[in-house]
Amino acid sequence: MFVLSGYEYLLGFLLVSSSVPLLALTASKLLRPSNRGPEQVTTYESGMEPIGGAWIQFNIRYYMFALVFVIFDVETVFLYPWAVAFHRLGVLAFIEALIFIAILVVALVYAWRKGALEWS
Repeated sequence: MFVLSGYEYLLGFLLVSSSVPLLALTASKLLRPSNRGPEQVTTYESGMEPIGGAWIQFNIRYYMFALVFVIFDVETVFLYPWAVAFHRLGVLAFIEALIFIAILVVALVYAWRKGALEWS
């Protein structure tokens, strides 16, 4: 009856994992207090009164540093399945992985020379 046999558990996992956040959001919406006083509308900054406006400009270096971190973090996500199945993939996959790592090293050198890794 099921066309892709062996994937029933995956389908069940996907259904459960997608329903848990929906149930949590629905429960929090039903159980939260409904009165909106002036204290709930204000911005929360560590228990202190907010100082200044909310629309201040941040330095672009924070975003650049975060983007470089995300790029090299995603690298490990792509390399982990390759490392797990390395013994079955052969020499061609090893060469492809070396090319992938070389491209990432070039990107790291580029970011380093442009100063994206400087925090000051």
